[in-house]
Order: sequence, then C-alpha cells, then structure tokens
Amino acid sequence: MKYTMEIAGLKRDLPICKITDDLYIAAFIIFGDVEITVSCARELLKLVPADSFDYLLTAEAKSIPLIHEMARQSGSSKYLIARKGPKNYMPDPVYVEDRSITTNGVQRLYLGRDDVELIKGKRVLIIDDVISTGGTLQALEHLVALCGGEVVGKMAVLAEGEAIKRTDIKFLEPLPLFNADGTPKD
Repeated sequence: MKYTMEIAGLKRDLPICKITDDLYIAAFIIFGDVEITVSCARELLKLVPADSFDYLLTAEAKSIPLIHEMARQSGSSKYLIARKGPKNYMPDPVYVEDRSITTNGVQRLYLGRDDVELIKGKRVLIIDDVISTGGTLQALEHLVALCGGEVVGKMAVLAEGEAIKRTDIKFLEPLPLFNADGTPKD
C-alpha cells in the first residue's frame, strides 16, 4: 500500500508501514531523493527569516540530507547533528533521552562538548523530517537548553497525526495516520 501526496511541489508515493496492529504510518524517506531534499529545504527556508538563527540542529539520521541542504541554501557554514550514540571524537559528550514513534524503546541523543560550546548563547532552529509524537523534538529542545542555547523555531517537512494541530512548529504538509486497510484515520 502507498499514500500519494504532494510535498514541496513534488508528487511522491509513500509506503504505508505497520507500527502497531491498529496504527500504520506513511513513511517519508528523504534519503537518496535529491530532488525532494532540495525542494523541501528551499520551502522550509521560506518560512523563517535567514537572520533569525545561528545554527540548525537535527537528530541523526533521516534529516541529515535535509539539514545539509538547508545550511547550503541559507549560506550557513555549520550545522549540528545530535548523534544516537557517543563517538570517540566527541569530547565530553552530553545527552538527553528520546522516544519517537519510529524508535523501539528509549534512545539517547548526544552532542560533544565542542558543539555544546557553539550552542551556548546562540539561536538554534530545530529541523526534522517528520514530527509525529514530538518526542525527538522535545529531546532536541532539552538538549539546546542543556547547552545554554535558545530554540528560536521548530520545523519539519511533514506533521503527522496530532502534530498537525500544533501551533509551535512550522511544516510543509500534514500527513494522516492510517488504518490497517490503508485508509486515513479520522
């Protein structure tokens, strides 16, 4: 089953995937799709003044191409990625815990002390591909606060389920949740 929708002026077929027996989602996979990445980055940047943020931040992994393209298009020389595990090259990492709809169990998001120092006192724009429950978004907000930064905006390509009703995020398109037969939930 697939769900066809228009995103940033481009039509895409999203595969419908089972999350639980009574909850299915349409999977938006930005990896490898250069055309959609470039278009989504352009459209998201139209929603925020260029001088309103110092850094872009996302969680590893699916949003990495998007944040890279947003940084390129906006002229930013650096963007930040909260990693799902500490890396040897990360000096004295800090972390927060996260639970999202597509992650089994609790995961941690890490930034190295060097990135923590960059964020301190800076304006941070949080980017994600899809916001559903808001777990990852909340974890990124806590991470920015832990680092002494200020979240100046939250953006996603798609808002799914209850996130569609949120007024604190900017997104390009709403995405419904689905029943087992592929019909959108009410």
